[in-house]
Amino acid sequence: MESKLKSESREILRARQKQLEKDEKRIAELDRLFVRLYEDNVASRISDDRFAMMSRAHEEEQRELKAEAEVLRQEIETQEQQNQNLEQFIQKVRKYAELTELTPYAAHELIKAIYVGAPDKSSGKRRQSIHICYDLIGFIPLSELMEQEMA
Repeated sequence: MESKLKSESREILRARQKQLEKDEKRIAELDRLFVRLYEDNVASRISDDRFAMMSRAHEEEQRELKAEAEVLRQEIETQEQQNQNLEQFIQKVRKYAELTELTPYAAHELIKAIYVGAPDKSSGKRRQSIHICYDLIGFIPLSELMEQEMA
């Protein structure tokens, strides 16, 4: 499970960093285009109307790219923090690898909260949902835990 979580996290981080680099390149390219466009306007190679139209388009694209780049930077920072949290959680779990019985101390160190749902008797049997929020990493879907246990 550790390797799966780490690889997913690395892929997400790599994709966001790649997109950020692409956006930053385009922003720099638009700066260069704007300078050339201005020079062409000053040299009367393009009309003032054409200059105004093209500069507005370039400025709008650049504004959108800068906003997207800022969002990507925040997402990268968040992802890096999640990676650190995952690493810290894994170190905690490794301390309890040979644990045969859950002790109060281990539960307190590994689990942030346990949510117990209302009982459901509609199927004739009493069923209750339980969600465990682990410290530093949050919820891990039960399907993933069962999948790892079967492997």
